[in-house]
Amino acid sequence: MNPVGKTPDFGSSSSPEALHRSSRRGVGPSGSEAAVSPSSSTSSSQFSTIDTLSDTQSSVVGPRTLCVSLLTGGGDKPYALGMTAALTSVGVQVDFIGSDELSAPELLSNSRVNFLNLRGDQRHDANWTEKILRVLKYYVRLIVYAAMAKPRLFHILWNNKFQLLDCTLLMFYYRLLGKKVVFTAHNVNAGKRDSNDSWFNRVSLKIQYSLCDHIFVHTDGMKREIASEFRIPESKVSVIPFGINNTVPNTSLSSAEAKRELGLRSDDKALLFFGNIAPYKGLEYLIAAFHELLKRDRTYRLLVVGKPKGSESYWNRVRPDITSGDIANKVIAKIEYVPDEETEVYFKAADVLVLPYIHVFQSGVLFLGYSFGLPAIAADVGSLKEEIIEGETGFVFKARDSSDLARRIENYFNSALFRNLESRRGEIKAYANERYSWHKVATIMASVYPPLPTSDLSPCSL
Repeated sequence: MNPVGKTPDFGSSSSPEALHRSSRRGVGPSGSEAAVSPSSSTSSSQFSTIDTLSDTQSSVVGPRTLCVSLLTGGGDKPYALGMTAALTSVGVQVDFIGSDELSAPELLSNSRVNFLNLRGDQRHDANWTEKILRVLKYYVRLIVYAAMAKPRLFHILWNNKFQLLDCTLLMFYYRLLGKKVVFTAHNVNAGKRDSNDSWFNRVSLKIQYSLCDHIFVHTDGMKREIASEFRIPESKVSVIPFGINNTVPNTSLSSAEAKRELGLRSDDKALLFFGNIAPYKGLEYLIAAFHELLKRDRTYRLLVVGKPKGSESYWNRVRPDITSGDIANKVIAKIEYVPDEETEVYFKAADVLVLPYIHVFQSGVLFLGYSFGLPAIAADVGSLKEEIIEGETGFVFKARDSSDLARRIENYFNSALFRNLESRRGEIKAYANERYSWHKVATIMASVYPPLPTSDLSPCSL
């Protein structure tokens, strides 16, 4: 790894060259090194897919190559790292706009990556004053960076904290600077999904989608919605796979060891609900199905792992149903943000992942489960049905129907899929790595990135 230098100075005296001299430096705003090392318990294959992609790069960077500024939003580490490795594997050079959380060895050592830590610390336990100041500092740094950035192509993976600002003023600013802008819409309209949509939200999204040169989505349904609800030409939208999550530590920990670590018996039938706790996730239907299952079989256990998203009113409404009565001792609830290094034990202790969603197009949790070879039982909403091979990688149930969910859970535990789970886990992982490979994502993206004049393909000074 290169020696750690200073954070680029984004004051008035900064030059574009100064920005790019920070290549591969994991430095936070305070000047301290932000790079993180894999846990000692993590196997050497933790980043095997990313390393393999990076190894496919040509050894010589041409004098004229496509440079992309990847605006990550400072989070979603698995997606941001997977995307970067994929793009660099097909010859693209990347200005990676990251944070302390995203400062990882495989980024800092990649010769095609210019890591710029504009977000710095994003600790969840910071007080409100610290949070406001760090967000304001980030926007100032981003505005200055955009004005001096060598890449003419900006790829937005996620918007930042202020949706209205990101969708409107920042987009106009990028276009005023002559930037080409592409956007990955993981959710066409998150406000609609979260039941807090508004006229302002729809107008801001319409502006952002209209100002983009190209948009990437993950399903055909999302493409149809963005075309119909926001009147965006379908030729401007491309469907890409949701790249498989290969950055979460996956050690030699066995399923039996994981169960013991969580206090589960070997014959317990463990159901996992993982991720943000929000109304659209439909947790109440899983809880109702769990009550029904326990009336017939007391070996069922429920793992609820995740943090309430937004207002905690939804969680406060469903919490009594799993913390009282004879169900309480059958539930393991970890209601907090779970870092990557603590994720593995839940996916290995569980016998099946349950996605009781009531409204969603796609779920990153499903692909996280697949990366551990864990089958899923999912509601028939969005494109989830298309991502599950019935009886091979999981089962599908009727959305908002807890009785049907209970029946499908029982069907699963009586199926060959569960009886041969340990061998099937490897098959599911192999299937997911092929179907949702980052190489496929990169190939599609590189082929549809807006064309730039040769004069704009200036060398990236890394």
